[in-house]
Amino acid sequence: MQPSRRKSSFFPAEIIAMKQAGGGRKNYNLNVFVVVFSIFLFACFMYNEDVKSIAEFPFSRPNRPETQDSNGNEVDSTVWIGSRMKPRSETPEETQETEKKIELPAVIEEEDDSDVEIPPEDCDVFNGDWVYDNVTHPLYKEDECEFLTEQVTCMRNGRRDSTYQNWRWQPRQCSLPKFKPRLLLQKLRGKRLMFVGDSLNRNQWESMICLVQSVVPPGRKSLTKNGSLSVFRIDDYNATVEFYWAPFIVESNSDDPTMHSILNRIIMPESIDKHGENWKGVDFLIFNTYIWWMNTFKMKVLRGSFDQGSTEYDEIERPIAYGRVLRTWAQWVDQNIDPNRTSVFFISMSPLHIKSLDWNNPDGIKCAKETYPIFNMTTRLEVGTDRRVFAVAVNVTESMKVPVYFVNITSLSELRKDAHTSVYTIRQGKLLTPEQQADPINFADCIHWCLPGLPDTWNEFLYSRILSHP
Repeated sequence: MQPSRRKSSFFPAEIIAMKQAGGGRKNYNLNVFVVVFSIFLFACFMYNEDVKSIAEFPFSRPNRPETQDSNGNEVDSTVWIGSRMKPRSETPEETQETEKKIELPAVIEEEDDSDVEIPPEDCDVFNGDWVYDNVTHPLYKEDECEFLTEQVTCMRNGRRDSTYQNWRWQPRQCSLPKFKPRLLLQKLRGKRLMFVGDSLNRNQWESMICLVQSVVPPGRKSLTKNGSLSVFRIDDYNATVEFYWAPFIVESNSDDPTMHSILNRIIMPESIDKHGENWKGVDFLIFNTYIWWMNTFKMKVLRGSFDQGSTEYDEIERPIAYGRVLRTWAQWVDQNIDPNRTSVFFISMSPLHIKSLDWNNPDGIKCAKETYPIFNMTTRLEVGTDRRVFAVAVNVTESMKVPVYFVNITSLSELRKDAHTSVYTIRQGKLLTPEQQADPINFADCIHWCLPGLPDTWNEFLYSRILSHP
């Protein structure tokens, strides 16, 4: 018969000895107290360990990972989970191979006013720098916007470098809000936005269409053209983004939207009502006029009217004629626009890049083969922009009764010698042939801009302004 095996106890031997030695009621009460207290301590210890292990177990729900930094750029949302949840700084490199990598799905955030930061009113958004950013820019892809014309689809037309699409404008005192097409469409719901002007405003209009159309389902958007007016319609928002061809804003012999390649350009500086009838009732009006003024030093001003068959004209210095036109425009705006309903914008001069010596490139040919913006100029950049005309536009818009937001694209665009369509475009409706592309001195277009590209930034200024005002 084997001796009975003594059962081990969870309690210290001193407690058992005290129990065996006790005989009186006082000692018995003390012993009971000690036993109960010891059990309580043991239970607390075991419970604490269980809670800790549950909290660290992989199926416990982690905090939602941060998927964007403070600038709105995407960051790594991967969370490493091993024996316990670890902050990235605590995960040794030598142990990462043994841990399981779990990719969390991207977080889809609702687009509302709280999602973007609007620049303060006193921030000069036109004073800044070009920053290379291939994460957030381009804002759309060329081959995903069916509404781009062949004039601006540079990559499709043979351009090999694409870095011109990756430059983001960074104001020095603030930041432009992240572009969210649905947010802009909410502001445009039930409204009309119209660009009025020349082919540079049409360039910007095409950009705006591409910026918003990506979130519109197929079959719920359409583009129609009727004479001088082109209308892009977004059905679900009952909104339109329109372009009206009027290269001089006032009446001219270049007003035909298709047959306007006229060298002998003649204007009627005080005649605007024929065009103006098409601008009434629009909620956002964006005007420009400049490039059609630049082929001669003097402008031809008609004596009489085209309707009466007049042909005689006077030649007037460009800044004087430009001032007459803008004062006619300003008077029309002040008399016909209700600022409580309609917001008015004026786009400043879009520059040309004709002489590569302007940016210290003696071996260049106009803007051809330029792949980077202009940096590190030791002297003031001059690319031929008529600053006299610029001054007229500033003075007239500042003196108007109806508020006009002056979108100063000129200086920041002068830096973008790389962003023109160059030889990757059309001439008289036809794509340039390989022989013509090899002859940039005669065929490079250093006026218009590739899309995606610089005009998207111009529209970011409009977007920021529209969001900041009810």
